[in-house]
Amino acid sequence: MADLKLVKLPNSILRKKAQKVGKVTTIERSMLDDMAEAMYLSQGVGLAAVQVGIDRQLAVVDTGDGLIKMVNPAIVKKEGYETKEEGCLSCPGECVKIKRAKKITVSYLTEEGEVRELKADGLLARAIQHEIDHLGGTLIIDYLGPIKKLLLRTKKRKNK
Repeated sequence: MADLKLVKLPNSILRKKAQKVGKVTTIERSMLDDMAEAMYLSQGVGLAAVQVGIDRQLAVVDTGDGLIKMVNPAIVKKEGYETKEEGCLSCPGECVKIKRAKKITVSYLTEEGEVRELKADGLLARAIQHEIDHLGGTLIIDYLGPIKKLLLRTKKRKNK
């Protein structure tokens, strides 16, 4: 297993839209395995490839019901909304209230390259949406209002 390191702000890869995977190969399968290991070691419930410096649309999620490995995940349906606080391995110490869909249907490729659809709700739906945000270059701090963003910038300057 590779020793993947978590990427944290202000690393610019976190702001990049990750590259789609054309074909799932042994390389992507190995990356997914390494990402899962990094997620578990960091005690997270999800991890996107960009969070470990990999420019590919890969994500892993495990909210307690088993590991899900996703290639090119995309939300195809959303139902209802709820606002809850979220943290992020790439933005340590930050918690942000985010309005997300309560239920989603996500389409993705498995590590075998098969197309799947998964219906998710609760923490699983939230974690998948969070990781898909990462693959598009969006972070939890992007959901802050302008005043809270200013306070966050001020706090970061003081900590330098």
